[in-house]
Amino acid sequence: MSEQVPTLETEKEEAQLTDGAERLRERRAFVPRSDIYETADSLVIKCDVPGVDESTLDITLEKSVLTISGYADVPEQGDLSLLYAEYESGDYERRFSLSDQIDQDGIEASVKDGVLTLTLPKAKTAVARKISVNAG
Repeated sequence: MSEQVPTLETEKEEAQLTDGAERLRERRAFVPRSDIYETADSLVIKCDVPGVDESTLDITLEKSVLTISGYADVPEQGDLSLLYAEYESGDYERRFSLSDQIDQDGIEASVKDGVLTLTLPKAKTAVARKISVNAG
């Protein structure tokens, strides 16, 4: 019997957000690159959102879809002249479809140094446990 592992469906796109949605702002939108880890009792998602902090980050959960939205603005560097940049000002957006094996009320989020960490606890029915065997 195979163990059922909590699942996440992701929308993975390379650089530019092109989901057909109408943009209300004229600036670029990016899909943050993400890594997903599994622990014994949760899934952990780490998303790269350089330049985004807690004041420009919005995370919503509606109908089992977790949506991450944020904005980054490249700060001026005073009297320095920019020669090359890999990061641009723009919006970040990514969606994850959650299975019913995720405890949606227990989701936690934190952002530090341009990395968003989401902890999605497994629902009690999805957590693996050892069943003891009693002699007859």
